[in-house]
Amino acid sequence: MAHFENIPLGVADWDKTLVQFEDRNVFQSNGWLKFVAEDQKADPVLAALKEDGRTLGYFCGLIVKKMGLRILGSPFPGWSTPYMGFNLHLGVPRRTAVMALADLAFKQLRCAYVEVVDSEMTTQDFEGLGFTHRMNPSLEIDLTQDEETIFNGMDSTCRRNIRKAEKSGVTVEVATDIGFAEEYAEQLKDVFAKQGLVPHYGADRVRLMIKHLLPTGMLLIQRARDAEGRCIGTGIYPAANRCAYYVGGASWRQYQILRPNELLHWRAMQHWRQRGIKAYNFVGNMNFKQKFGGKEISTPMIGKARNPMISLLRATAPHAKKNLMRLTWAIKSMTGRTPKPE
Repeated sequence: MAHFENIPLGVADWDKTLVQFEDRNVFQSNGWLKFVAEDQKADPVLAALKEDGRTLGYFCGLIVKKMGLRILGSPFPGWSTPYMGFNLHLGVPRRTAVMALADLAFKQLRCAYVEVVDSEMTTQDFEGLGFTHRMNPSLEIDLTQDEETIFNGMDSTCRRNIRKAEKSGVTVEVATDIGFAEEYAEQLKDVFAKQGLVPHYGADRVRLMIKHLLPTGMLLIQRARDAEGRCIGTGIYPAANRCAYYVGGASWRQYQILRPNELLHWRAMQHWRQRGIKAYNFVGNMNFKQKFGGKEISTPMIGKARNPMISLLRATAPHAKKNLMRLTWAIKSMTGRTPKPE
């Protein structure tokens, strides 16, 4: 029977192993694991899936502590990380890896809960194995098409907004400086304020992402500037292997009439397409993202706990978190501490 063995493979050496796998993504890379580890004060986990002396693949994740409990996330909410999971040799079923996961999480690593979002997983891979699940929908653009086909696949409103941004003098530049983090964080506050919320992370996280990912070439960060040179929008788009991802974007509300957000996405698609990336994943399917066309996809998030009460806490956590965010915004509003563009 296949089983996981926690391995001493250093995170610094992990990319040499990861490159062997066609199912790899940027969130499994050495740089991303180091970023999450520093940001979340988490411990990286690398484990080899073994059977009869053969290595079938690997699992990567990180252990964090929440309310005194050890949690194995691959990934876990709040990490700015949509996917992790397994890397398996061709022909190895993901169900084989899922069947071995509980032993790794509960017996070997002494965790109370494990959660996995693997972009290659299907519901057949975990049915009947005692995991809870929910589906995470998204939209994906095929970047192997020519640019004209991709552009024409957008709805007319989206195409018109991109043209409006260009005609209004909005330009998009690739950022390479640490100052981007503060610009993005301030704009993100304004985005959340529109909904009566506050973001759960700020400039520190973006600085860490830049520190660990920008030198690898796997991170694109962009600024949109208006005709006067003001930074009016920002976006974060990591990529590796076949796929680029949209993990964060923000803009000042007062300049959204210039449509910087649509232009930022279009420039990101062009950037990664020119570098051989085959797909652009929006990490979600909200109305704004649907304007760009693309194929609807859905990925299961699976979880398992040692104790049913832990599963209940996990299920109710998102609602409690949103209420806390609204309360924090209300307090800041009463004290006059609301974000303002310069």
